[in-house]
Amino acid sequence: MNTPRSYRSQDFDELWRIDQECFQQGIAYSRRELAWYMNRSRAFTLVAEEEARGKIMGFVVAESDPAGIGHILTIDVRPGGQRAGTGSLLLKAAERYLLQKKCKAVLLETAVDNAVALAFYKHHGYAVVETIPRYYLNSIDALVMGKRLEAVKVVKAGSIKVKKTRAKKI
Repeated sequence: MNTPRSYRSQDFDELWRIDQECFQQGIAYSRRELAWYMNRSRAFTLVAEEEARGKIMGFVVAESDPAGIGHILTIDVRPGGQRAGTGSLLLKAAERYLLQKKCKAVLLETAVDNAVALAFYKHHGYAVVETIPRYYLNSIDALVMGKRLEAVKVVKAGSIKVKKTRAKKI
């Protein structure tokens, strides 16, 4: 898997199909909703492709706000490609991008019954901030999860300084 790349307009139909595979009807975005989120003024979309075939394996849509809070709107990985590092690659890339936009924290929502997503986000340093009643399908509660972001300078051999992200629970 390569470093995630920026979204291209010709990717849209494939991203929408991936979203339909990842989420049940009513939670998955309609074409119109996905386009609206992707086109918000402070939003960005990153795409992960399989190196050999150029097949899109997943994507993340996120946004920054002027107050310095990032928001992961959706992160989708093809069911057949899950647990292969693609989600982690996308999440880390989105966090780096949010840091470049001066975000100090990032938030997201996930369904309380999505054990796989909860474990994934906890593994990446996210903690539960609050519960939103009946967020999905007007019946399933959502957990708002978040973490602090900060840049850390790492000195490597030859005194080359590289910035990496480090997360702290909010």
